[in-house]
Amino acid sequence: MKPVAPPLFDSVHLARYTGGDPTLRDELLGLMCEQAHRCLAIMQAPSDPASWRAACHTLKGAARGVGAFALADVCDVAELEPELSWPGERLAVERCFRETELAFASLD
Repeated sequence: MKPVAPPLFDSVHLARYTGGDPTLRDELLGLMCEQAHRCLAIMQAPSDPASWRAACHTLKGAARGVGAFALADVCDVAELEPELSWPGERLAVERCFRETELAFASLD
């Protein structure tokens, strides 16, 4: 049996977290996107393995908090990859983030 892929974005999860408040939802999504941009910048030129792992881990947590489970899973994989894999992993994280942003934009 093939494993089920996580949803790109689980709006029901976020609605439970925010109590259905669209203002709070938008604020949290904006904060997550700002965090993603900061983490992706670090991932572009990490100073050492610890900074790579911290950026991946931070983005993973931010994504999970708002229900962006596919992005969290991509970050989870990237966090453990060796340095030679970082450029490709960063691209995968960025691609998933862009798709997630589109899903956020489709709300309301």
